[in-house]
Amino acid sequence: MVAIHNATKAKLEAGEIALGVGLRNARTADIAKAMKTAGFDWLFIDMEHNTMSLDVAAQISVAAQDAGITPLVRVPGTAHHHATRALDGGALGIVVPHVDDAETAARMVANVRYPPLGHRSMTGALPQVDFESHPFGAVADAINEATLLVLMLESPQAIDRVEEIAAVPGYDALLIGTSDLCMEMGLPGQIDHPDVVEAYRRVIAACKKHGKHPGMGGVYNPPLMHRYFELGMRLILAGSDHAFLMAGAKAQAAALRPQP
Repeated sequence: MVAIHNATKAKLEAGEIALGVGLRNARTADIAKAMKTAGFDWLFIDMEHNTMSLDVAAQISVAAQDAGITPLVRVPGTAHHHATRALDGGALGIVVPHVDDAETAARMVANVRYPPLGHRSMTGALPQVDFESHPFGAVADAINEATLLVLMLESPQAIDRVEEIAAVPGYDALLIGTSDLCMEMGLPGQIDHPDVVEAYRRVIAACKKHGKHPGMGGVYNPPLMHRYFELGMRLILAGSDHAFLMAGAKAQAAALRPQP
């Protein structure tokens, strides 16, 4: 039997909150241990809004596996090779941006899952199984079980179709990209607007009905985040290395700068 542990998936299945941190500036593998020590459950390795190479993403992903923090790669689009190369390199999950319909959701399941669930191509020497040799069928089953597939909803069209998107089998979570959703709704930056709250409620309800985990990004104010936790949000992008760096740097400079 091949066993792969995905700590974030285990937390979600237990009904717990899983906290993630976005990587924009980090380019070395030690960020995995650092963010694990900081208290995060998963890495949001961002290849959509980032110049990070696939090689760097893979290095961080492999280090994250050994550190016990789940490496999820947000791919730049829905082409199959974006997801499969990241997974072959060591990711334990894929985040797909801008999923607006059930057809795209089903296509991503086909891209990411091995048969019989999908059509991902099998290769040898996978870091998720420590490069051990196992029967292909056993590896495929273990990786299908351990890999988190997260689809992002970032438009009013996606929210309107959330029932049909949530009904698609084979993926794990729907994550609201709140910043883009607000922009598309004509409510830039209004992350607590009643229409946004209603979108959250609709996504959470659809996830509950169809056995998916609801998640959110783009909201980083703790009191508001807790309000959304209370509604049922569980897969939480809680901030980014860039934001934490800037906040810490500004606070230190302000504390040390002589006051006029």
